[in-house]
Parts: sequence; C-alpha cells; structure tokens
Amino acid sequence: MPLALVLRHLEIAHLGNLEAVLRDHGYEIRYVDVATESLHDHPEPDLVVVLGGDMGVYEKEAHPYLVDEVKYLRDRLTAERPTLGICLGAQLMAEALGETVRRGSTVEIGFREVTPTEAGLDSPLRHVVGVPVMQWHGDTFALPSGAVRLASSSAYSNEAFALGDYALAVQFHPELTADMHERWVLDGLPELAGLEIDPDDLRRDALTKGRAMQAASAAMFSEWLGAL
Repeated sequence: MPLALVLRHLEIAHLGNLEAVLRDHGYEIRYVDVATESLHDHPEPDLVVVLGGDMGVYEKEAHPYLVDEVKYLRDRLTAERPTLGICLGAQLMAEALGETVRRGSTVEIGFREVTPTEAGLDSPLRHVVGVPVMQWHGDTFALPSGAVRLASSSAYSNEAFALGDYALAVQFHPELTADMHERWVLDGLPELAGLEIDPDDLRRDALTKGRAMQAASAAMFSEWLGAL
C-alpha cells in the first residue's frame, strides 16, 4: 500500500474531502504534526501532502520548524518525488524552489473563481472552470523557475502551479468540507471582523457553492493522483 505523508500545521486544517480521494487510490494516510514531530522519523513516502496554516512562510523565528520543512521539500522536489501543496503548502513549495514568499496586496477570503491558464485547461485544474473555490490567504510569491502556472485569480497571478507530473501546488482550499468551513469561520471571527467580512455571508456561500467545489476538488485531485 503506497504511503501518503501529510504535513499538518493546524489541527483544523486537515485533508478534508481529499482524504476519501487518497483512500480510493489505495493510499495509507499518515499525518505528521510538523510543529511537534520530526519529518525524519517516518519512512520515505510515495506522496507528500503539505496542508495549510495561519502562519506565514517568512515567520520562521516564531515557527522554527518551517526551516526544516522547507529543506525537506527542497530535497524532495529536487528528486522529483510526488508532492502536493495546498495554500501554505504551495507557499512552502515555492520557497523550497527558491522563491520568496511575502505578504500580498490583499487578503482573499471567501468563494472566488480562479481562471486556469492554457496549460491549466490541459491539466486537472480544468475541473474548477466556472466553479468558485474557497480562498483564505494573503501571501504570494513569484512563479518558481521550471514551474508551469496553471491558474490565476483577479487578485493573485499564481493560484496554482505544477512541476512536471510529480508536483502540484494550489493557493486555494478545494479540500474544505462544510464542517471545516464552519470551524474556520468560528476560529477566524476576529480576523473577519477586522476585514469587515460578515461570517454569515461566508456561511451562505458555503451552502450554495460548497457542494460544487467539493465535486470539482475530488475530480481534480483524483485525476492528478491517477497520473502519477
């Protein structure tokens, strides 16, 4: 049974609907809570999934484990080993590839459409065409050398990128289930208030748009895993 090592930064930021997709593809799933566990205490996995978190890649003084995580991802990507990054995970991958992650000009929170590039339309990202996806980020980076841009949004040019057929990174959160969404809203109430975002607007959008996003998410990740 192939092993998927899942790098988790927050308890509330887990695999969501991606868990079922991984199990359907025969993966054993093993979480690593990177703040308290060493990445080197686990066998070499067939797949690494790097999840989101509320910290920035540049906050290494407050979160020193990020230094080792970036090195781990650099070694893995150099070896062209299958790697998937979501939001913070995508940003960590970009830093591992030599780019600098920085604060962006705006914070994106809520269901928004991303626009696949021509390359994206010929990739698993085609499944999100016309489907609003959940955003919750305010950091950005330049497209890493050797990477192919797969999608952009009105606020950020790099919403998804790929390296060959072995690495995929997305800035948005297609993995988010209804239960996760509500937990994130409750946990993020102070941030939402500061940005003057009504949490009930997010809840209404989750009811009307969440199911389509989860279907697109399952199709996208399943196609990508199937091509590894």
